[in-house]
Amino acid sequence: MAKESWVTEFPDMERSDLIALRKTLDGAYREFSREHGDLIESFFDPLLAFLVWFENLLIGAPWLLILAVIIGLAYAASRSWKLCLGVVGALLTIGYFGMWENTMRTLSVITVCTLLSLVLGIPVGIAMARSDRVRKLVTPMLDIMQTMPAFVYLIPVVMLLGIGKIPGVIAVVIYAIPPVIRLTNLGIRLVDKEVLEAATAYGASPWQRLWGVQLPLAMPTIMAGINQTIMMALAMVVIASMIGVKGLGQPVLKSITNQYFTLGLLNGLAIVALAIIFDRVSQAYARRTQKHSGGAGHA
Repeated sequence: MAKESWVTEFPDMERSDLIALRKTLDGAYREFSREHGDLIESFFDPLLAFLVWFENLLIGAPWLLILAVIIGLAYAASRSWKLCLGVVGALLTIGYFGMWENTMRTLSVITVCTLLSLVLGIPVGIAMARSDRVRKLVTPMLDIMQTMPAFVYLIPVVMLLGIGKIPGVIAVVIYAIPPVIRLTNLGIRLVDKEVLEAATAYGASPWQRLWGVQLPLAMPTIMAGINQTIMMALAMVVIASMIGVKGLGQPVLKSITNQYFTLGLLNGLAIVALAIIFDRVSQAYARRTQKHSGGAGHA
């Protein structure tokens, strides 16, 4: 009977030992939060100030001005009037259904999170491409970040920093940053070795090869990573609304708790519209850079 019990039930730690270990870890993290939470929170004060300023700017500016700026950026990236007309139609529809203010809040959060992901992620991707040791160290961390359930990110961040914009931004960045790191590394590693040898033969230094050859040729792949980072950040918006991040995610969360089907559907479609806009514009820019680099390489 004892043998059968061992076979059917997986041998585990003693329950008292497991509970003691969990209590020890939880207590240590709580103590760390109490001692260093205020200091860490003050470190993010400039980021919070910028985020609040940018959000107020988007909400307070005339909607026609915001629309014109977005159309200008879309055309500069895509050189397509058809795409710009689609962007106009999507944003006007969002405004018509009374979701403009929440859309601007979401746009401010996504913009800040994407910029942070690029500032942090692209240098890490470059370091991975230049060093196999760094790649072996960072890759398991990226695997964990991409497979960990999104809700898990909220627990330590909220315990450390409480409820608000900054915890949401940190959670979104952690969730969304892996694609840009991976694809920056991949894009640089896929650059033709013969091109690098030619640049070296002309006397280019390692940094000149990186900035003048590798990054321009890797830009289409890097843009694909940026595209995926934006999509993942938008996917995290609804979850981040649970810890106080205002925007399109909060009405969706409200519709779930109160069973407001139409409210959830409309705000969900607004998130989809933003995702499509970012996706189409970034893909169009990636195609343009690919054609440019291809033409340069052929010449």
